Amino acid sequence: MMKATRIAALLMGISWLASAGEAYAQSDLPPAKILRSLQFVQDSVVLGDHSARDMQKYLLETIDTTLRTADASIFEDSRNADAALAYIMSGGNPQTLDYLVARDVQGHFDSRVINVLQKYFNGRGIQAEKIITDILPEYRKGVLGPYLMLIAGNIVVNKDPVGSLAFFDDARLTAPGTIIEEAALRRSIIAMMQAKQSDKTLEYIRKYAVRFLHSPYASQFADLFVSFVVESHGSVQQDKIAEIAQLMDKERAEEIYLRIARQASLRGEVDLARFATEQSMALTSQTGDATRVPLSKLYSGLASVPSEAVHSASDTLASIPNEELSPRDIALRDAAQAIAEQIVRKPAFETSQGGADGNSTGDKAILQANSDDILPQKQSGQAVAGAPLEEFFDKSRARLNEIDSLLEQEER
Repeated sequence: MMKATRIAALLMGISWLASAGEAYAQSDLPPAKILRSLQFVQDSVVLGDHSARDMQKYLLETIDTTLRTADASIFEDSRNADAALAYIMSGGNPQTLDYLVARDVQGHFDSRVINVLQKYFNGRGIQAEKIITDILPEYRKGVLGPYLMLIAGNIVVNKDPVGSLAFFDDARLTAPGTIIEEAALRRSIIAMMQAKQSDKTLEYIRKYAVRFLHSPYASQFADLFVSFVVESHGSVQQDKIAEIAQLMDKERAEEIYLRIARQASLRGEVDLARFATEQSMALTSQTGDATRVPLSKLYSGLASVPSEAVHSASDTLASIPNEELSPRDIALRDAAQAIAEQIVRKPAFETSQGGADGNSTGDKAILQANSDDILPQKQSGQAVAGAPLEEFFDKSRARLNEIDSLLEQEER
């Protein structure tokens, strides 16, 4: 009901703005009022109303025009001065900040906040760490508070990922249901992944999946979730992964599982890849959409190439028709098949008998293969042990990863 009310209100707002047209664009409203409209639209976008994105762009342009054309006296009202700074932190044009500062002869803008923003947007945010920490208590309950908390967290996250949570948590708790909360949750996931705190990472992933799964930035969340699961090397329990996936619609969950299966296969995480492909296939049976079945078979085969199930993996890969795969996946399948064939190929032995005297000079086992990565040949009459199987599997996985990376670069 609340979402429907928000959408109805948004549609009414868009209708009014459209009818206002040129008068609105020419800055008839003060920055503080336009900012409220922008905040409403941005919050609606991250809650799933993607149709409002054009309005977001329009409002950003409108505020920019207003700030550059309005008389400087408008900033005597601190609400308009704060709105100008909030606009900059809401995806506005950083050059407009320099424009305003250069003309601020009356000192309407807080020089400390200006200092923080200029350093931050010029990539020198770490130099403003102390300043922003000092001014946060003063601004915490105002319009600029949540924005500054988000920036403070971004400044310290690389140096102190755990410490950055205090800022991100404050930002989202003081601005619930907003674009600030959405951004703070994504940053919190990154921070906890850097700190290698799996439980906390899962906590923030769950919060995001519940609140902002339909945000246009949810694709970044999906990237983080897949990376977290695959790079955890099995430390994330499969039931936890399934719990997060159950919060998603079936199509999105299936896509997530397939991405996990692909990355896990290339990294040699056989159990994880098998789990992900099984979950994907189960979702396919529920949705009735078989278009992703070939991908499930591909990633299942990839995962099994460097394992004892290499024979069945080779058969699985060979059974996937070309027309059901993209050119990139065809190339990856063919590369995996080639490696599987090298693994299962029986070595050719050449027995060297002695000369005319008939004495045997011993057997020489030389593996006839197309790759130098499998077994080294004997040299200078010395017995050479075969390369460990695990080493070969590692090299096979590395080769698949390299092929996949090259294919990805070609697609770009």
